[in-house]
Amino acid sequence: MKIKSIKSWAEDERPRERLLSKGAAALSNVELLAILIGSGNAEESAVDLCRRIYADAGNNLTSLSRYSVAELMKYKGIGEAKAVTICAAMELSRRRSLEVALEQKQISTSKSAFEALKPLLSDLRVECFYVLLLNTANRLIKIEKISEGGMAGTVVDQRLIFKSAIENNATAVILAHNHPSGQLKPSESDKTLTSKFLKAGQILDIPVLDHLIIGNNSYFSFADEGILV
Repeated sequence: MKIKSIKSWAEDERPRERLLSKGAAALSNVELLAILIGSGNAEESAVDLCRRIYADAGNNLTSLSRYSVAELMKYKGIGEAKAVTICAAMELSRRRSLEVALEQKQISTSKSAFEALKPLLSDLRVECFYVLLLNTANRLIKIEKISEGGMAGTVVDQRLIFKSAIENNATAVILAHNHPSGQLKPSESDKTLTSKFLKAGQILDIPVLDHLIIGNNSYFSFADEGILV
């Protein structure tokens, strides 16, 4: 049976018309996604199709942002153009979150460091290593990716981190990497690496204030757990 198209809905039920009359905040995530793709397929309206996609992503935007163009195109009614549009919207959301993080005045806690890093590290499928460069007031100067690896790990060169810190006049750094598995418990290699960086930072007088492990919208802080040694 052919699905009833959105165009045949009452105007106050159509996502586009509702956005115009009530504002984007009044719409659900599914309705906003439906506006992006414009149309569904022979069996589903754009809203129904997006509801199914969103449900498959656990009704979670972070999970949805991990979908590639190829994965989205597996859904009937989602061609390359629609898939690209969704991916572009997810990336814009990530960049907006990063801009907000960079505008914050001070990184004073592990939570504030996590909030700055979350847009970059929470939804990656491979392990990446980042560094937050801070000035004397712990204000964020820059967030820089140091390395990118695979599912199991990434190689980190401490010289790159401290070179970047010196070039940007940073007086302290916070280390961070993600665990794509979502397991936040630090491995022995994580502990060894952290200790190595701490010693290098002491020699250069650029202290390592913390090391965060990020995954599944949560984090582990070496400093909070008292193992930053």
